[in-house]
Amino acid sequence: MEGFARAVEDGLKLSKRLVLPGGLPPPRPLAGMDRGVGVGGGGGGDASVAALLLPSAPMAYAVVTDPGAVDTPDVPSYQPYVYGRLDPPALIPLQMKEVDLSVDCALGEAAVTVRARWWLHCITRSRDCDVRIVVPMGDQGSILGAEVTVGRRSYNTQVIEVEDHTTENAAKADSGGLLKPQLFYLTISQIEGGADISATIRWSQKLHYDNGRFSVDIPFRFPYYVNPLPKVFMKREKIQMTVNSGFSKEVLLQGTSHPLKEKGRQGEKLSFRHEATVENWSSKDFNFSYSVYSGDLSGGVLVQPSTLRDYDDRDRFCIFLLPGGGNRKVFRKAVVFVIDTSGSMQGHPLENVKNAMSTALSELTEGDYFNIITFNDELHSFSSCLEKVNEKSIASALDWINLNFVAGGGTDIMHPLNEAMASLSSAHDVLPQIFLMTDGSVDDEHNICQTVKTELISRGSKSPRISTFGLGLYCNHYFLRMLASIGRGHYDAAFETGSIESQVLRWFRKASSTIVANISIDATAHLDEFEIDSEYIPDISAKSPLCISGKYQGKFPDMVTAKGYLADMREISIELKVQHIKDIPLDKVLAAQQIGLLTAKAWLSSDKQLERKVVKLSIQNSIPSEYTSMVLLQTLEKVDAAQKVKQKLKGHKGPDEPRRIPLQCLKLGFGDRAATRENLVTGFGDVKPLETFEILNKAAGCCSRLADCLCCMCCIKACNKMNDQCAIVMTQVCAAFACLGCYECCAELCSGSDS
Repeated sequence: MEGFARAVEDGLKLSKRLVLPGGLPPPRPLAGMDRGVGVGGGGGGDASVAALLLPSAPMAYAVVTDPGAVDTPDVPSYQPYVYGRLDPPALIPLQMKEVDLSVDCALGEAAVTVRARWWLHCITRSRDCDVRIVVPMGDQGSILGAEVTVGRRSYNTQVIEVEDHTTENAAKADSGGLLKPQLFYLTISQIEGGADISATIRWSQKLHYDNGRFSVDIPFRFPYYVNPLPKVFMKREKIQMTVNSGFSKEVLLQGTSHPLKEKGRQGEKLSFRHEATVENWSSKDFNFSYSVYSGDLSGGVLVQPSTLRDYDDRDRFCIFLLPGGGNRKVFRKAVVFVIDTSGSMQGHPLENVKNAMSTALSELTEGDYFNIITFNDELHSFSSCLEKVNEKSIASALDWINLNFVAGGGTDIMHPLNEAMASLSSAHDVLPQIFLMTDGSVDDEHNICQTVKTELISRGSKSPRISTFGLGLYCNHYFLRMLASIGRGHYDAAFETGSIESQVLRWFRKASSTIVANISIDATAHLDEFEIDSEYIPDISAKSPLCISGKYQGKFPDMVTAKGYLADMREISIELKVQHIKDIPLDKVLAAQQIGLLTAKAWLSSDKQLERKVVKLSIQNSIPSEYTSMVLLQTLEKVDAAQKVKQKLKGHKGPDEPRRIPLQCLKLGFGDRAATRENLVTGFGDVKPLETFEILNKAAGCCSRLADCLCCMCCIKACNKMNDQCAIVMTQVCAAFACLGCYECCAELCSGSDS
């Protein structure tokens, strides 16, 4: 994202050319953006400045390739004309006129809708440019859709089958999609200066759960430079919030970042609202936390009839179990860490895993057992057997990690998994657990799943839990999800190097905090059909609610019993009330989870019927999948003859030629074995080649060496002379550098011309 931050930095410097209504100056660039200290300038504040320039709330940017088009739409500033082009373009943040945030929380999901309106305040009305809308989503965010309106043009996203080849073949690579995980964007082309851009973006994200408290965090920190002048625009901020626990339990508000007022309470559903005229847009993220009163393990069964649009004519159910606020004892455990140390893990990925491992080992308690296995082409073990957790063994393990976590070689997963399962066969009176971390994809993944499934079935209730963690984009995340489902464990992933350590620790703490194991549901005795989306029912963790979804036929009884075993091996029974609900759209709430699990099943079984189910579920809920694509569809408009001529001159398509633009990077894929074999290390969204910032100069009659060289001084020295045309081009380039704040470049050019 350094290239994005640099483009925003350039855009803020370009905005110095603006003279806003009332004669007020444009926004000042951020501190540390002076020459030599900005992004890519080599100063010590590069990372912090870049972080400040990345979007922390829904934003829109003017994509500027021609700096000469930068001016206020209504009152010309009469700045000197600038020749040349920007490649890559600068991004000027647009001022925002309106914003409306709506959040609906149900079970463990939050459905978020943001409506915003910006105006293209930095491009003169006689010119146009592209506008890029960028929306940061919260934890494990999944885009659900977007609509954009500009004048008489409107756009909306649509999910279609992959086989549908009506999309634009020559679509731009920057038309939209994910810039990085949880950062969605759309590019709308050719918007005239001064125009309004209205957008509605919808996504879903996971709720955090900690010590009985649910919370939602939504990026909502707007930088000061998107605030329009208060005398010109009245800023009205709206936030709406609803909470539906789904159970007949009291919901208690724990905290909120913004001044919400309770507007209604109906059964398990609460609604809150905030609406006010503000001087500046929100400068902090939106946070809301609440708890569902539960002294002990509790939950319920939510059922909903199928609809005509459903991919399956069976009815839908969701079993939701809360670990409760009681201090249930966590199972003692025997843990084997299986860590990928192949060549592709070198650098930051392996360093972050090493740091997370050190913390995880320190959180094991006396009574636990552990071992560590690293693998590439070879296998290395910390110990030949399970080690008791004590101060001495943990210290020895940390020393071993520092010596043996060295990246090199290929990737072989089956051998270390067999070794881990064999070492856990000797564990007694503890819960055996395997924690697998890898960044690669291997050829025998189907065989691994089948072999592990056979082994676990043979061991029965004493089989080890297998939790998996994927690093980057080259591993097969559906293989890892399937392996965790077979092993009644937990799956998670990190797609950015900066989030590896925190994500690994959250995954480890969730999987290692089991309070109820070997869960069974007695619903099958009362129903004609009962099918869950996962392979098996996972254990209940003290760190997370348990959500089991699936389909059924028949009639649920009024009460269902869930049974399991506590850490002291006593059996526990949990009575679950069956509720027929209307207020919670179960299909929408569970869609992302169901698509992930069904895709993993379809991958393993190569079942075309399952693939069709995923396609229908994906299209029905507007969530892209491996078998569907999300496109941006331009809605047809009625135009007269004069507008048709104007559109053709500007390159717009007419109403008989609707545009479907595919959006990028919304799929995980099924792993990249070629990249794994070659040990490529760029399987993370934040590891990309640095972009360059160039001003391309074109002038007729200029010598060929000057046209080929971006540094005029080099050309002058090479030619040992300067003609009139060279002087003209140098003046244009110098003006362009000056408007971007690069005064050193300008001075260098001037000194070169004197020579």
